[in-house]
Amino acid sequence: MTETLSPVFAALGDETRWRILVRLSERPSSASRLAPDLPISRQAIVKHLEVLRAVGLVEVEQRGREMVYFAVGARLSTLARELERIGRAWDARLLRIKTLAEQPTPPA
Repeated sequence: MTETLSPVFAALGDETRWRILVRLSERPSSASRLAPDLPISRQAIVKHLEVLRAVGLVEVEQRGREMVYFAVGARLSTLARELERIGRAWDARLLRIKTLAEQPTPPA
C-alpha cells in the first residue's frame, strides 16, 4: 500500500492542488467556478484537476456542457487509514526505544 501513496503525496505536495481538493471537498465544482478563487488560469486548474484525478482523489462527471469535479471521499478515507497505520507503527517503535533507554544498566 505504501508504494501507491507516493503519487498521491506528490499530487498533494502542490499548494494549488491542495487548495483545489479542499474546495472540492466542500462542494463539487467546475474549473470555471474554481478559477476566480485561485491565482492561475482555468486551463492550469484543469491540468491540476487531471493530476488529482489520475491519483484517484477527484472524479469528474459531465453535467450539461460543464465538467464537474468532486473529491473522492473513499480514496481520502483510505489514505487517512494508511497514515494512521504508519503513525501507530512509529508510536510502537518509539515506545520500544523509550523502554530500552529507561531500563537500568546492570552494574559492571
